[in-house]
Amino acid sequence: MSFPFPELRGRTIGRALMLALALIGIGASSGATQGRELRVCADPNNLPFSNQRLEGFENRISALLAQELGATVHYTWWAQRRGFIRNTLRAGTCDVVMGAPRDWDEVETTRPYYRSTYVFVYRSDSGLDIHSLDDPVLRRLTIAVHTIGDSYHNTPPGHALARRGIVRNVVGYSIYGDYSQDNPPLRLIEAVASRAVDVAVVWGPFTGRAAEWFGAPLTVVPITPESEPPFRFAYDIALGVRKNDTALKQELDDALDRRAPEIRRILAEYGVPLVSPGAGGARQEERP
Repeated sequence: MSFPFPELRGRTIGRALMLALALIGIGASSGATQGRELRVCADPNNLPFSNQRLEGFENRISALLAQELGATVHYTWWAQRRGFIRNTLRAGTCDVVMGAPRDWDEVETTRPYYRSTYVFVYRSDSGLDIHSLDDPVLRRLTIAVHTIGDSYHNTPPGHALARRGIVRNVVGYSIYGDYSQDNPPLRLIEAVASRAVDVAVVWGPFTGRAAEWFGAPLTVVPITPESEPPFRFAYDIALGVRKNDTALKQELDDALDRRAPEIRRILAEYGVPLVSPGAGGARQEERP
């Protein structure tokens, strides 16, 4: 899943937003001992998180946790659309969902294994230097944001821009996109690389290897400050299990603790922007 927006629950867009947020899944069978499988529920076409060729950072972390638990990974592939949780975790085809926001009420969550934030991404050769949604330059640039579902609901940065009256120069790119293409959510960042738009405001992990993939120098800058009530731009990301599955939750917490250094290295390798709790943001990064 790709975005954490728990503050939007209860609105007409809340459930679709939270399901769009589900990054990818790693599954673990709580009862198995010998010949154990980690049953991973994952999107087969959603880099940098996961794909069927196992090229995403969540694929890598899934394999790492499987090794820690003495298991092998078995994937159930399911596109991250409406119904993802219903047809995977709740249907029993997997036991753990990866990339769950810590306070997501659809699942029971482990301790967080990373914290990331929404970012600005623009070409490094554009002359831009944007750090805040209040930067007046945003009123004269073409800005790309992800939208959720057919009704084009906004993500938190989209709402924050609209609150400032920045609407006419904003271009929406569906998070679902055209699933016949590779990694459809990345069309938004591709638009920055190709100069179709000037800047995008996007969930940070999407930017990871985008400069490499699209062959363009990209600068990634976390939004500051980290929140604008009622919206947040930075989120703690955890694993999600079925409600009341406390034994599995504890087991995964222990595995995350033991493998924390390796997880941090994987996230760094994929260029996932990380922020510390209360840090107010992360450093600017230029990716040639």
